[in-house]
Amino acid sequence: MTESGGQFAGASQRGTKHGVHVDEELKHELQGTMRAERSTRAEEWRDVEPVAEGDPDIDADPAGTLVGGTPVGMYPDAIVARAELARWLVRHDFPNDGPALVEAARGHHAPDEVLAELGRLPEGQTFERIGDVVRALGYPTET
Repeated sequence: MTESGGQFAGASQRGTKHGVHVDEELKHELQGTMRAERSTRAEEWRDVEPVAEGDPDIDADPAGTLVGGTPVGMYPDAIVARAELARWLVRHDFPNDGPALVEAARGHHAPDEVLAELGRLPEGQTFERIGDVVRALGYPTET
């Protein structure tokens, strides 16, 4: 499952943690900075201080060891898929079998892509938590 195939909307396609009005307000506040390609603050003391000469570059990855939040044994698309499934199944939906989880997700108004994915769950198996569901669908989990 990839988010580019239209199946699961990534964070950029869904809303953010802010509401639409706050997002528009923040966008408006940044327009001057984006157009000028420099700080547009009236008071110089409000500007972010530049990195001093000789200070370490905090944006650089020292030895290529930073992986950015993807757990070992997983890949970004699997994380998006797991999050999307977990978004539509809540704690009181478990333990349950596949068809009951599909109905629970339908009751939470899950999109068709999520319902189709849950419809692939093997029959006759009870799932205790979202991790069991994800493993049964063939997605990798943390090692």
